[in-house]
Amino acid sequence: MKILVATEKPFAAQAVNEMKKVIADSGNEMILLEKGTKDDLIKAVADADGLIVRSDIVDKAVMDAAPRLKVVVRAGAGYDNIDLATATEKGICVMNTPGQNSNAVAELVFGMLVMMVRNQYDGTTGTELKGKSLGIHAYGQVGRNVARIAKGFGMRVSALDPFVKDEVMIEEGIVPMHSVEELYSQNDIVSLHIPATPATKKSVNKALVSLLPKKGILINTARKEVIDEESLAEALAERTDIKYIADIKPDIADKLAKIAPGRVFFTPKKMGAQTAEANINAGIAAARQVVDNLATGWNKFQVNK
Repeated sequence: MKILVATEKPFAAQAVNEMKKVIADSGNEMILLEKGTKDDLIKAVADADGLIVRSDIVDKAVMDAAPRLKVVVRAGAGYDNIDLATATEKGICVMNTPGQNSNAVAELVFGMLVMMVRNQYDGTTGTELKGKSLGIHAYGQVGRNVARIAKGFGMRVSALDPFVKDEVMIEEGIVPMHSVEELYSQNDIVSLHIPATPATKKSVNKALVSLLPKKGILINTARKEVIDEESLAEALAERTDIKYIADIKPDIADKLAKIAPGRVFFTPKKMGAQTAEANINAGIAAARQVVDNLATGWNKFQVNK
């Protein structure tokens, strides 16, 4: 069977080589499409039984062009680039690779936080992270790694996640929070790790951000869709002490920079998973999952059940 690896942002060479070995050892054939256009993807997927992507869009047009497609694996945690409804309708299993990029994202959180509390290294006096309180909005794989690193900085850590029991958080030294209002009002810094779903899109708004204590910081390494950007702009205009950092450049990035000069920072493109280690881990995991699904129907990380 044919497994297409289609990545507009290519995997590292080591990842590609490891993926080729996993797929070849299983008796399947790997087809590689790097830096291709949407048309290139539609042509290449025509005879594919399995598909591995990163941030590439897998919509109805792509799936309509792939009559043999049985499984799609997103090499990473988020999967909002894949049309789950169409995949389910066509009987295509969609999986992600949770945990493979989590440490890379967590380290980026603190790289950007240190820069921001030091006033983006402009030569003025900043503050330290030690002794500050950090609230984690969603205590999944990334959230857990953020908590681990935060403890090393000497921070007080709390988290909000309705899917994680209080006892689990307490055992791991985390203070459980039970509402978004509590999380935002009681922490100097809030780190966002919620997925983009119909329930969470634009859920982080002026009302929430304005609850942050004086000199509060919101950092987003999740998805830009969870932010109500115009509402955030209003909060930043009214609360001139609040800072916003994002690994996802907002649609109104220029407007936010004008409203809050020196208080916002955005990476030029999403970089949370952009480390050699995360790249390799996610690629190998994706290859193994596609191979196992095609061989036995294995679907532990299926997201469109």
